[in-house]
Amino acid sequence: MSGHSHAKTVKHKKDLSAKKRGQMFSKMARLISVAVREGGPNPENNSKLRMAIENARSFNMPNDNIERAIKKSSGEGEEGKLEEFIFEAYGPGNTALLIEGITDNKNRALGEVKKILNQHNGKLVKEGGIKWMFERKGSISIDLKSQAEDLQDKEKLELIVIEAGAEDIGWEEDILGVYTSVDSLENVKKILEGKGVKIESSTLEWKPKEEVPLKEKEIASCKKLFDSLDENDNIQDIYSNLKA
Repeated sequence: MSGHSHAKTVKHKKDLSAKKRGQMFSKMARLISVAVREGGPNPENNSKLRMAIENARSFNMPNDNIERAIKKSSGEGEEGKLEEFIFEAYGPGNTALLIEGITDNKNRALGEVKKILNQHNGKLVKEGGIKWMFERKGSISIDLKSQAEDLQDKEKLELIVIEAGAEDIGWEEDILGVYTSVDSLENVKKILEGKGVKIESSTLEWKPKEEVPLKEKEIASCKKLFDSLDENDNIQDIYSNLKA
């Protein structure tokens, strides 16, 4: 399931380089900054900030970095110019892509994304041309290995998650991906935590309504495109309807 979100795929790769970790920390700081600007610096009253902090911790971002990002965002500075964007595009094999990001210059970000897409046999489309192929969903990641011993049974954990209100679940190795409705995300998470389940991260994602199977060559081309887009500091995540 995490194949729909490139950021999740990156997160579960082992031995990220120091450069890649630094880049992810910078992206997480931007995510935190936007959340603070929208809802204030208290995560107890700001669900978007809570999710941003969880996301940052899932990438092993140190608490000091997280606290600095919150304090910096609470004051006056350049972070006030940051804005979120979502670009719609086609990738290799006519895969549908939603490209989410945060930037201080949307026109520049648009030009950079367009250039990357052109280099990898992709193209931007007009607003609304792709988004209808996706649904906004709550998403929870659970690492089986981080659970207490009595919860390290896949079938038992699946049953607990389903009873908590999950709409869909799926495994990628030892990571259980859980989809919920947007409105029930917080409640499902609270129920799971009440049953002793340790949550790795929770966020809102774009889930494809249908998945598209591709040939190996096209899949490889898509992955190269995703990696190139991910190298751009403005881009937070890439969602696709590529069948994982």
